[in-house]
Amino acid sequence: MTLTPITIDDLSMPFPLSSVGTRWQLVSDAVMGGVSAGSIMREVVGGRPAIRMQGDVSLENSGGFIQIALDLAPRNGTVDGSAFSGIAIDVLGNGEEYGLHLRTPELVRPWQSYRQGLVAGPSWKTLELPFTSFACHRTDLPLDTRHLRRLGIVAIGRAFRADVSVGDVRFY
Repeated sequence: MTLTPITIDDLSMPFPLSSVGTRWQLVSDAVMGGVSAGSIMREVVGGRPAIRMQGDVSLENSGGFIQIALDLAPRNGTVDGSAFSGIAIDVLGNGEEYGLHLRTPELVRPWQSYRQGLVAGPSWKTLELPFTSFACHRTDLPLDTRHLRRLGIVAIGRAFRADVSVGDVRFY
């Protein structure tokens, strides 16, 4: 039996709201003393509505990231994604590698996550990121897809100019 994809955000709500009623947020290493800087906006990119993150990732002051993040449920709740294979995301960008990071309530440190890389090329592409391909980062706990709390699209780990646009995001 094939499950119907479940929308996380189809960009039908006024920015910065998502389809699930939570807000897109920009987070940078400035929260830890870094100097990376970015912006988040809603605009038409490549002919379609998108959430766009642009900015400069800097490694100065032990920094190195900017991200757009979305809670998957209101009030720090969780979503059960266990019936699905992974996350499908429509992306367009500047050809750089980014990460899709997932968090669960069991991860209590801000540097902990489950990560999978993706390349955002110059034309819109739908990427399917299976849960089985997410790597644990600074945790030994396996990814529990029954309790997904947050996702982030992250420019991280090296100094570069970030420019990534996100269209639909959904479980598949």
